[in-house]
Amino acid sequence: MDGTLLDSEPIWDVAMAELAVRHGIVMSPELRESTLGNSLPDALAKVHDAAGLSAADRDPEADGRWTLDRVAELFADDLPWRPGASAALDLVAAAGIPMVLVTNTVRELTEVALETIGRERFTTTVCGDEVAVGKPAPDPYLRAAELLGVPTAECLAVEDSPTGAQAASAAGCPTLVVESAAPVEPGRLRVFRTSLVGLDLDCVADAWTGGLARITTCKNEES
Repeated sequence: MDGTLLDSEPIWDVAMAELAVRHGIVMSPELRESTLGNSLPDALAKVHDAAGLSAADRDPEADGRWTLDRVAELFADDLPWRPGASAALDLVAAAGIPMVLVTNTVRELTEVALETIGRERFTTTVCGDEVAVGKPAPDPYLRAAELLGVPTAECLAVEDSPTGAQAASAAGCPTLVVESAAPVEPGRLRVFRTSLVGLDLDCVADAWTGGLARITTCKNEES
């Protein structure tokens, strides 16, 4: 969702930077990149580590509540699409291919974002607080495949971050990677595309078969 369908990583940038300041540090580019695509508990832990907080000085529940409230405020102001994302969802839906939204974002914020994305597009949704372990663990994708009733190898994941791509690969999903805020390493199950603009069904099929077989690059049809 964040960084793949919605251009919401800059919104999270603001909230995470403000959280860092609350703990007396400046959010460095390296620290921010390390939190991209993380579950909220993992992201908070990295900020706490960077701030040098002892276990006694950490309050992940309070910081989590503050972060969720701040992001919800920012989501209400503006929640833009990533280029080509809305058309890509329409394309897949028109082909009759079931879609599941698989996100590390908690249900509370996902429901806000779904007002923009359209919850009716998806067969179901899986959020980071609804599985035992969030991305980069495979649990969210394993749960999505379970809900669809198909093997993960028959599911094409679409990801933008190292954390998300790692989760999809660990689950055994061929993955179409469209990088946003951080580079993603090549991998056996991964096909890369520079944008979702111009995506067609041939490219979707090529990403699935290519991801299963080899590292490849799906030609970007953007003009």
